[in-house]
Amino acid sequence: MTVRRSLERDELERLYVAEGLTIDALAARFACGATTIRRRLAECGIATRARGPHHTTKTGFADRAWSPALAYAVGLIVTDGNLSKDGRHLTLTSADRDLLETFCACLGLANRIAPQRGGARAYYRVQWSDRALFDWLCGIGVTPAKSLCLGALAIPDACFADFVRGCLDGDGTIQIYTDRSGVGKNPAYVYTRLSVRFTSVSFPFLEWIHANLVRLLGVAGGVYAAKARANRAPCWNLKFAQRDSLRLFAWMYYASDLPCLLRKRAQAEQFTRSAAFTNLT
Repeated sequence: MTVRRSLERDELERLYVAEGLTIDALAARFACGATTIRRRLAECGIATRARGPHHTTKTGFADRAWSPALAYAVGLIVTDGNLSKDGRHLTLTSADRDLLETFCACLGLANRIAPQRGGARAYYRVQWSDRALFDWLCGIGVTPAKSLCLGALAIPDACFADFVRGCLDGDGTIQIYTDRSGVGKNPAYVYTRLSVRFTSVSFPFLEWIHANLVRLLGVAGGVYAAKARANRAPCWNLKFAQRDSLRLFAWMYYASDLPCLLRKRAQAEQFTRSAAFTNLT
């Protein structure tokens, strides 16, 4: 076994992250080169910091103030993320590499975004270790096996739009379609329609989002059973029709420099402009 492989991940994490030892100090401790330590840290998914000593404090992630970037990242985690049962590892997977780049920027992560093998569609994944963030997420209601037990979360109203935008980018859909249901009465009755849908296997979670959107925006919408999928857990959709979808867009995209999945924002803005021009609202 090489020296690099013999360096246990838990020991490295304790010394480098918790105790703040430098890479040079670790190299001296394990009688190897600094390059060996850097490579092993990368293999373990432990983000390296700037050179020099690391001054630890008693404050942790739980003391971090809510911000649009943090709330957006939480929305992505609860929809496309995973919390490991080991109590420290977190993973986010997406077909959009640029979404993972935005997510990493929101949390200040420097971890590698790796291709995810398997399946016909290409996916990407970022995995990292952060016990403080893990505990903080559990404190606001996000836990391992979250998909089946997710419910109400402790998200402040001031950041709820950012959280919902993260949920939309993670596991939501902007659907723009052609409605021909009235052509039997008149061939000219062909309209472009819009709906927004949030999907989850947790009915209580969607009910909680819906209740908050009703309270904050006065929108309607509703939670409905999704089409059954073979050998899959029952799934639910929180759906909003055109008028309420446009209100959601104006509320979620309240500034030009917000973290978001750009292709979904482009869809929203394109339809919003079209609706304003043709009075479709």
